[in-house]
Amino acid sequence: MSAPYPEKLRQLEELFALMPDRGDRLDLLISTAERFREVPPEIARRPFPEDRKVPACESEAYLWARRRDDGTLKFYFAVENPQGISAKAMAVILDDALSGAPLEAVAAVPDDVIYKFFGNELSMGKSMGLMGMVAMARSSARRALAGA
Repeated sequence: MSAPYPEKLRQLEELFALMPDRGDRLDLLISTAERFREVPPEIARRPFPEDRKVPACESEAYLWARRRDDGTLKFYFAVENPQGISAKAMAVILDDALSGAPLEAVAAVPDDVIYKFFGNELSMGKSMGLMGMVAMARSSARRALAGA
């Protein structure tokens, strides 16, 4: 039996699927990025630790996951590049969709989910960074499931 898919992630995918026009999709991604809120100081302060840095992310994104009282995770992000619109949008999507989701579902999110939001026109560098964000969130859930 496969792991359940995060419901909020599915809902966001459906919203983006309603936007087949690339321009409309970009507008939605920009408005999503505008909702980005950096990691609060009680979670992390600059300089951010290297072990929280997303590998291969050109925008220098960082990710933290904290266990919530219900056993799920709350995700926090920092994006050092002020022009890192894609990384900021992905951070908002991951926080909205994965914070509070069952750990098994978060642990099973595939890297290629990024294409459901950004389309297939992504550069290799941008793809690697966004997939790195997904991979770090997934890894955080797997560690939480393992009791680490």
